[in-house]
Amino acid sequence: MRFSVFTASTPEWEPAEAARIIAAQGWDGIEWRITDQEESETPGHWAGNRATWPLTGLEESLPEIARITHEAGLALSALGGYAQVSDRENVERLLAATAALGAERVRVNLPHVPTPDYRATFAAARADLEWVVERAAAHGVQALIELHHGTIVSSASAAYRLVEGLDPKHVGVIHDIGNLIHEGFEDLPSAFQILGEYLAHVHVKNAMHWPNNGMPGIDGQGRWDVAWASLRDGQADIDWLFRALVAVGYDGWITLEDFVEHNRPREERLADSLEFLHGSYQRAQMWAEWVAAGSPEGDDLAAFAETAQHTWPELGDAADDAGEAGAPEQA
Repeated sequence: MRFSVFTASTPEWEPAEAARIIAAQGWDGIEWRITDQEESETPGHWAGNRATWPLTGLEESLPEIARITHEAGLALSALGGYAQVSDRENVERLLAATAALGAERVRVNLPHVPTPDYRATFAAARADLEWVVERAAAHGVQALIELHHGTIVSSASAAYRLVEGLDPKHVGVIHDIGNLIHEGFEDLPSAFQILGEYLAHVHVKNAMHWPNNGMPGIDGQGRWDVAWASLRDGQADIDWLFRALVAVGYDGWITLEDFVEHNRPREERLADSLEFLHGSYQRAQMWAEWVAAGSPEGDDLAAFAETAQHTWPELGDAADDAGEAGAPEQA
């Protein structure tokens, strides 16, 4: 696997600075955010983000995007587009830009929910996506749709319904475990088996639910909200994610998204995230080798953790954590 950073995560840095820091930390690639955003005096993930390339005039920016990326020694994991699947003019531009940059793949966005008629909206998105796939094939690239809360495709099952029968060389799905904490989570091995050949890209971030006691529901009913969290602190089991990815043979890009707001310096947070991701991937590979070697305990994580403590002491407490976490039990 290769690891990259989506530049929505680096709002304070200009493109060249973002590329330089990301490369110096040992990341393999970068995923440029491309959209016309609102201005803001204070740089933010979604407004005033300095590491975002405007969609307006994108064609004139392509040489600079290529230069900055190349000089930093980074690959392009994808382009992070925001054009709706129905916006054929701008989707065409993004596909052409992806081909010109050699980025191979680009995200297109799907309709939000609620919608007056979900089935009709879904059918229209499918028709639009069929056109997108034709154009992606003409450009020799792949269009990506993302599992995202608040859209018509928040789960792997819904995504598969949308792309089923289309050419997986030119359309794929982004799995995003952080988005799935909000909505759409499915058992990870099952989700990857459902997506099959359409699993084309992975975004990784984390989130957690918290009780919003300040805004109780009707008749005092408890309310829960979701907030972004660091990879180490959120609800999503990142080790389980990597074990499930390794099990289905996924060997593509893992792109970090970090939208947490706290006082820890961003450069330090990115470095820590890369260390954590490398460790999680290493543990997943060791676990897969352990299972493939025919251990008498099969795929029992607790047994793996005990063995790993003696065989790979450099894992420290991480193997114990993996054994304690395991897969969630059904209530």
